[in-house]
Amino acid sequence: MSQAVRTRPDGSGQALSEAYDTALLDLDGVVYAGGSAIAYAVESLSTARAGGMHLAYVTNNALRTPDTVAAHLTALGIPTEAGDVITSAQAVARLISEQLPAGARVLVIGGEGLRVALRERGLEPVESADDDPAAVVQGYGGPELPWGRFAEACYAIARGVQWFASNTDLTIPSARGIAPGNGAAVQVVRIATGAEPQVAGKPLPPMHRETILRTGAERPLVVGDRLDTDIEGAFNGGVDSLLVLTGVTDGAQLLAAPPQHRPTYVDADLRGMLTGQPEVVEAGTGFRCGGWTATAGPDRLELDGEGGALDGLRALCAAAWTAAGEGSCELDGEKALARLGL
Repeated sequence: MSQAVRTRPDGSGQALSEAYDTALLDLDGVVYAGGSAIAYAVESLSTARAGGMHLAYVTNNALRTPDTVAAHLTALGIPTEAGDVITSAQAVARLISEQLPAGARVLVIGGEGLRVALRERGLEPVESADDDPAAVVQGYGGPELPWGRFAEACYAIARGVQWFASNTDLTIPSARGIAPGNGAAVQVVRIATGAEPQVAGKPLPPMHRETILRTGAERPLVVGDRLDTDIEGAFNGGVDSLLVLTGVTDGAQLLAAPPQHRPTYVDADLRGMLTGQPEVVEAGTGFRCGGWTATAGPDRLELDGEGGALDGLRALCAAAWTAAGEGSCELDGEKALARLGL
């Protein structure tokens, strides 16, 4: 799909919860972190839902089942049904079922979410390379996943079976900080075998297809905290996106984002779903948003004005992304971001 290069965040005269029929929300770093709700998440989602927006939770974390995720969200104060949860385990299980016959054995390196998703597709989860699996599937298994599980995957892959991965996120947010994700575990098996898995999760098409099939969304808005999964997945699917700054992405990473990692909208947290988004306009040789004007010099970004930090960040994005399109992608925005407290 050919798409135009985004050179600035978009504006919206309507609240995003009114402009889009379905929010496709990432979980870790957006709704919760380490099991606890992120500030303003519960209230914002409740208001969006009360206004008629369908909320769907789309996660690359394959560890937990949709029932478990729904129960967790409900306990946090966000009433959720299992059918509102779409996981990379479901996406990879569909991918496997399209290539293997019903009843085929699949070696599981991961958690219960993978086993449930495989059974839903008529496949049989097994635990050993000696169980004659037709494929290996690898997904996030939590911090206690034994090292020996990686060896089990390697034994089966060396015998020539197909290898699938739910996702390749290198990191995952936790209450104590950033921890290794499934992508780090996949890399262990990749190094040992020299093989490459088929991957289903965000930002790749199998996950987008699974999400649309399960939600029926017509005007979806992807809401996420990661540029390389949530935002790139929206880009690949040709849908709009909202980046919230409650997870792994910071201001410097956003300024340096290549075209496929540039969100449609940017906000601090999920309250951004409930408001319009300010327009970023050209102002002489720079860009203005709110009380800020940003320009791109030969080797640095310059910011002038005052007001809300997010308006300044949006203006800086327009200056940085435009300059990157002209071949100047090494601009230093450190001082400008520091002025915004970002």
